[in-house]
Amino acid sequence: MTTETRSAGPRPRILILDDEPIVCKRLKPTFQKMGYEVETFTDSASALARLRETTFNIVITDLKMEGADGMQVLMGAKESSADTHVIVITGFATLDTAKESYRKGAFDFVAKPFKLGDIVDCVKRIEEKQRGSGL
Repeated sequence: MTTETRSAGPRPRILILDDEPIVCKRLKPTFQKMGYEVETFTDSASALARLRETTFNIVITDLKMEGADGMQVLMGAKESSADTHVIVITGFATLDTAKESYRKGAFDFVAKPFKLGDIVDCVKRIEEKQRGSGL
């Protein structure tokens, strides 16, 4: 089996973390069709371990979960690679949690329930930003 690469390099990678498996099931095929390599996790410990092993272009994480919460995952992703863009999703959106997410380096903050298009639009904005900066 060979790994296909585009002229821009290897396929971009997305890590999706949400303790609700349905969120992972909804997002994964959408981003795979867009050409991303996608890994999904339903527990933060496994996602954090994976972030230490490899770099992802984009991390989509839930905020409230058992164990490490989305803020810890956000910080872990940024520690692994400052170029990783993080989208925080939550059913407990408040102005304070949104501000804290942005302060810690989140690219965007999306309240649940969200439309699939909302997350796709966030990812497209990240792609545009990365193309613009040459990353």
